[in-house]
Amino acid sequence: MRHNVPLGRIIGIPIGLDLSWFLIFGLLTWSLAASYYPAEFHGWTPALYWITGAATALLLFASVLLHELGHSVVALRYKIPVRSINLYIFGGVAEIGAEPPSAKAELAIAIAGPIVSLALAALFTLAKPFAAASAPLFGIAKYLAYMNTALFVFNLIPGYPLDGGRVFRAAVWGYTHNLRRATLIAASVGRFFGFVFIFVGVWQVFAGNLGGLWMAFIGWFLDNAASAQVHQLAFQGVLAGHTVSQAMGGRCTAVPAELTLQQLVDEHILAGGQRCFLVNHGEETVGLMTLHRIRDVPRAQWPTTRTAQVMLPMENLKRIGPDTDLWGALQEMDRDGVNQLPVMTDARVVGMLTREDVVTFLRTLRELGG
Repeated sequence: MRHNVPLGRIIGIPIGLDLSWFLIFGLLTWSLAASYYPAEFHGWTPALYWITGAATALLLFASVLLHELGHSVVALRYKIPVRSINLYIFGGVAEIGAEPPSAKAELAIAIAGPIVSLALAALFTLAKPFAAASAPLFGIAKYLAYMNTALFVFNLIPGYPLDGGRVFRAAVWGYTHNLRRATLIAASVGRFFGFVFIFVGVWQVFAGNLGGLWMAFIGWFLDNAASAQVHQLAFQGVLAGHTVSQAMGGRCTAVPAELTLQQLVDEHILAGGQRCFLVNHGEETVGLMTLHRIRDVPRAQWPTTRTAQVMLPMENLKRIGPDTDLWGALQEMDRDGVNQLPVMTDARVVGMLTREDVVTFLRTLRELGG
């Protein structure tokens, strides 16, 4: 997210541009303005080629955004949170915050994006006769009809994590009633298609077609994404059966609400190496202070800013119990974008679970041969 340019929200979903998007937008605009449109339409001015190319590139990414919104709208209908939609070098991705509750839900979410692309392809095809009087508008409609059709066909390749791979996973899930097995099978198929893309791309490069580099790059991406899914399943399998109480660290140091940020940094963070603190007002714990909260305050204001002014209030804190499944707790951290969760029993903080605690616990399991 540090390399993301926020654009706003659509139906409550944050929309952002990865910095890599600007690279592909520039390359696509240049390709359309310098190659595609001059070959298809003769006699335009250079400025018109570039304006049409840029407009086409923007509308193509708008199509990708609508494709991802298709996934997101259906996910929201199944009460699955959507953290964000980001446009980047490979197109776009909707970050859905949890696994679908059923194979039927997985199928509906996966197929929604390609259906939107197919509908857009039909829409731009129908628009071509109406745009025929204007060569630039006709060219844009023709190109977008073709690209949305290509997007529909490409995404239906049954290689996870493409939409077709998710449709395939839904089918295997529905047949086996086992999400883990379905994901492993779909990821293996995804890796196969990744290797196929890499092989074909390299073959094209040796045949003199440098466009094969892009296909090989896509294949590499598919293989890595599918491999990451396999590793995540292995990670989940190792944590299965373990609870938060087994991995959590000790309770954070308690500091008074009147303590200034400068005192907190000097006396506790730099001197003691602590990273999170419970903020107490008398005997009552009223909030949590982390390094991230401190960094949000200009350094010049540290001597006069008190922890109570910057802390995250307890009522706003996500919390878990010591008997919570460890994998579920890690997923909750991921959904909420936090690095730690207070572990509470009867409104009393008994410990903290951080991502570092989970990594340390995994290392211990490995050393024990678990």
